[in-house]
Amino acid sequence: MKKHQIRIVGGAYRRTPISVPDGDHLRPTPDRVRETLFNWLAHFWGGTFAGRRVLDLFAGSGALGFEAASRGVETAQLVEQAPAALAGLRAVQARLKAPAIRIHAGDACAFLRGQQAPSYDLVMLDPPFGAGWLARLWPLLDRAVLPGGLVYLESEAACAPPPEWELLRQRRAGQVHYGLIRFAATQKNMNNERLGTL
Repeated sequence: MKKHQIRIVGGAYRRTPISVPDGDHLRPTPDRVRETLFNWLAHFWGGTFAGRRVLDLFAGSGALGFEAASRGVETAQLVEQAPAALAGLRAVQARLKAPAIRIHAGDACAFLRGQQAPSYDLVMLDPPFGAGWLARLWPLLDRAVLPGGLVYLESEAACAPPPEWELLRQRRAGQVHYGLIRFAATQKNMNNERLGTL
C-alpha cells in the first residue's frame, strides 16, 4: 500500500515523520490546522502543557496525539480500532520512546463508557465523516472530560454543541470545520461538588 508522510510541527519531536497509508479511512489533520489548535491551547492553558491529560479518540495516523506528546502533556491517550492504523501508531511510539503516549485498541464509544471518572483536560475528536458519530459521542463525553475541560472537534459541518458546551473557537480549512469547545460544569456536577465539601 502506498504511503505519504506528515510531520510533527512543534515541540520535542518536531519534524518527526509519520507515515500515512493512502486511502479514505485516514484524514490526518493538516500542519497549519494543528499549529492553530496548539496555539489556541497555549492561550487557554496559560502557555504550558505540563500536567495536562489528553485523549485522542479517533487517533488514525496519530497526528494529534503525537503532537500533544511533543508539546509536553503528561498523558496522550490514543484510541484506535483499525489494525493498519494501530500498527502505524505503535511504530511511531516505538521510534519516539515517549513516556506520555498510551495506545488503546478499541471502539471510541466503548472506551468512553469504560471511564470510571472524568480525568482528561482535552479530548480530540476527528471521527469519520457522515457516520453519525457526534450524536453518539456527545452524551458520553462527560465521562472523560473534566469540568472546564476542552474538546477539539473536526467535522463536515459547522459545530453546534449541546447547551452544556461553550464554543470558544471555530474555523474552516477547505471542506473541514474545526473548533475548540469548553465543557461547563452542569448544575448537577456543581451541586455534587458542593455536597462533597460539606
